[in-house]
Amino acid sequence: MRKAMNSIWLIKAALCAGLLLCGPARAAPVEVDRIVAVVNSGVITEIELNRRVDQVLRQMAMQKTQAPPRRQLTRQVLERMITEKAVMQIAEDSNIRFDGPVLDRAIARIAQNNNLGPEAFRKALEADGVDFRAFREQIRTEMTISRLREREAENKVVVTDAEIDNFLAGQAQSDQRNEYRLAHILILTPEGASPEKLGQLRAKAAAALAELRGGADFAQVSAAYSDAENALRGGELGWRNEGQLPELFLRALVNLKVGDVSDVLRSGNGFHVFKLLEKRGRDAQTVVRQTRARHILVKTNEIVGDADARNRLLQLKERIEHGGDFSALAKQHSDDLSASRGGDLNWLNPGDTVPQFERAMDALRPGEVSEPVQSPFGWHLIQVQERRDQDVTEERKRLEARRVIRERKTEEAFEDWVRQARDRAYVEYRLEE
Repeated sequence: MRKAMNSIWLIKAALCAGLLLCGPARAAPVEVDRIVAVVNSGVITEIELNRRVDQVLRQMAMQKTQAPPRRQLTRQVLERMITEKAVMQIAEDSNIRFDGPVLDRAIARIAQNNNLGPEAFRKALEADGVDFRAFREQIRTEMTISRLREREAENKVVVTDAEIDNFLAGQAQSDQRNEYRLAHILILTPEGASPEKLGQLRAKAAAALAELRGGADFAQVSAAYSDAENALRGGELGWRNEGQLPELFLRALVNLKVGDVSDVLRSGNGFHVFKLLEKRGRDAQTVVRQTRARHILVKTNEIVGDADARNRLLQLKERIEHGGDFSALAKQHSDDLSASRGGDLNWLNPGDTVPQFERAMDALRPGEVSEPVQSPFGWHLIQVQERRDQDVTEERKRLEARRVIRERKTEEAFEDWVRQARDRAYVEYRLEE
């Protein structure tokens, strides 16, 4: 009986094979995929890699930047995808996830900023050759990495009064603060790297420098060599004042003219090469945009979970939108000390609140009420009352100095955290197989 069943199975298999062989000649070819890298328990496939390389090439073409040879760019993009995969796995293990509705709202905001509706925005992307699903996943990745940056760097950085004093003293030594627009190449060094490995990485940085001094386009060299987050966007850091730059860069800037490229510089994270694109002086007077805001805070605990807190705030928001008084509801429902003042936080300067709260507040128009916003303190409903530009006092200058120092230290701390995450990951390369 079993033999007969086996015979029937073989006949069916042969018939299926015959049908496949005799199928219509115009059938669409099937794209064959393979694994090009293993990262811990995850993999990167050749199709994923090629799609990302094509995306980078489109971006460089739109920016009118000459791309490096595809083989070289592919290796560079793969390294970035490996680091990204390792970081995203940490986020997954930490339960940092962004579900569909959150992603939909983020993409809707991007569409709105481009003066398009969600469907029109999707069609515009597809007309430019951008796969919408891949774009959606890229937004998810960026949001996840942003949350990791908050958790692993922003919320752990401490700025001391001594650092602020030194920053302000450096400003007082001249009538103007210099600002620099730089482009940067970073070659990361693994923690505990051997002398041989460090020599190889220094040679890689030296090769990049040689190409730059030979007249190569900085954006192209950055795409081919740099491990920095902005490597595929030309390596530009934008305008930075002296307080936002590492001492390592400031010492090298002394002898550079606009258009010059630095020597290879060594820091704890790796090897650096930068180009001075522009330089300008800046008046010492500081004017900041202040925001008058109020909020309702619901703290989480063993009884009140994240979902409960968020739902409570959504109900309060609906009441406000139907004519409810924000101040009265804050007095009744807010867990913050500001509840007695109707949630009023008075005038706020940049840096006065935690990053999650400030970003949500800055996105609001006067009179607008936010969606529920999570911070280390709980969940908030925020309303902006008004804004003004204000000359700051010495006390306010210290707050501005604190913000600048915090940004610089956060950037350095997150770069170090990403490097360590990459160093801890198990990676198996299969690209050349």
